[in-house]
Amino acid sequence: MTLPKLRIRHIEVDVPIIQGGMGVGISWENLAGAVARYGAIGVVSAVGTGYRHPDLVKRDKFGRPIGSENTHSPEALKRIIQDAKEIAGGRGAIGVNILCAITDYGRVARDAVEAGADLIISGAGLPMKLPQYVDGAEVALVPIVSSARALNLICRTWEKRYGRLPDAVVLEGPKSGGHQGFKYEDCFKPEYQLESLFPEVLEEAKRWGDIPVIVAGGVWSYHDIRWYIEHGAAGVQMATRFLATHECDAPLIYKETVLSAEEEDIILLKSPVGYPLRVIKTPFIERLLAGVNGWKGCVSHCVTPCNKGEEAKKVGFCIADRLGAAWLGNYEEGIFISGANGHRLKKQGMISVEELLDMLTGKVPDPTVEEDSVRITV
Repeated sequence: MTLPKLRIRHIEVDVPIIQGGMGVGISWENLAGAVARYGAIGVVSAVGTGYRHPDLVKRDKFGRPIGSENTHSPEALKRIIQDAKEIAGGRGAIGVNILCAITDYGRVARDAVEAGADLIISGAGLPMKLPQYVDGAEVALVPIVSSARALNLICRTWEKRYGRLPDAVVLEGPKSGGHQGFKYEDCFKPEYQLESLFPEVLEEAKRWGDIPVIVAGGVWSYHDIRWYIEHGAAGVQMATRFLATHECDAPLIYKETVLSAEEEDIILLKSPVGYPLRVIKTPFIERLLAGVNGWKGCVSHCVTPCNKGEEAKKVGFCIADRLGAAWLGNYEEGIFISGANGHRLKKQGMISVEELLDMLTGKVPDPTVEEDSVRITV
């Protein structure tokens, strides 16, 4: 099966794959640009952009950006997006992932538009006010949801307040890396898995004029992609599989950590944002689980639910500090994120984005998947 093109608002790309946004510093210009150059959609993370261009921001003596304006730097985000577009060479599309929980959410959305983002993907909460911040710009708006109910609420709110609907929707199941839109215990229940949620969300999307549904959170192979598209999805979003690519913006220690992870090393823990967070067991996580509180005060004011460090103090770590430490290559102190299937990457090893996308589009065999494997339908 030749995969169809993906159309979202004014965007049309040859490959129906969106590379998921990963912060801090995992998907910036090099990864997003390489994915777009192949003909898919590359996504830049808007989280912690001050770490990418420290010369543009004010930092403390440990190198941490001070305050939201420096942590989520407008100048750094614009430079990242523009560099990604240059790498893409006019192919594919470049999007920006913006967490709803991010401090200065509206300002960061406007920054993305000004920098020329083709689309904004937004989750970790419901982006109820997102259309307000783009002021009619020709940018596609794509919320991330975990249920048909959430999609219905967004559609009703956007239509009433702003006279528009989402240009597509990402349905993310509980096997993704990073924050989950589910309670901890629900992440493991059959009824909350992606394939169980998909039919109801697809039906809800059709009710609102056939909004394109993008599936994410555990989608791994060409076989998965083909199955979902054959059953009504417009495309897929994938993040973890891009971690072990040469172009991924993560430091080498991050890639090595993912490639050496066993299935039991990938766990969920409580985050300052208030959602379960999927990470890899590393020295800091081991200390955290043993009861050590690693919070060192709020410097970045990165997410509003944290209440300027109050929630971080309770759970024992600042998410911005620990993701920033990982970006800086600090294995002992950093937090390293992976999806639930990340342990399968060791069968693949380090490859280029082009090689990976050749696997995901069925052009070449995928060493992480049995050749005769097929998706079990529900």
